[in-house]
Amino acid sequence: MEIKILGSGCANCKNLEKAAREAVAELNLDASVVKEEDIVKIMAYGVMRTPALVLDEKVLFYGRVPSVSEIKEMLIKK
Repeated sequence: MEIKILGSGCANCKNLEKAAREAVAELNLDASVVKEEDIVKIMAYGVMRTPALVLDEKVLFYGRVPSVSEIKEMLIKK
């Protein structure tokens, strides 16, 4: 499982990365969390507002920082 955090490195992007890592740890998942800051690559996902969370190449959230529990819920459904 690959989780990508799309964003420029702003505070919200960092908060989303932290929340995603926390969710992965709490669920004890074998997943990698990768940060993508290249604007061209971010736009390739159709994301116009960051931060965004991408799970296995599918955009799940964008434009806000979901809670750890929201992220965990989406990871469990996967």
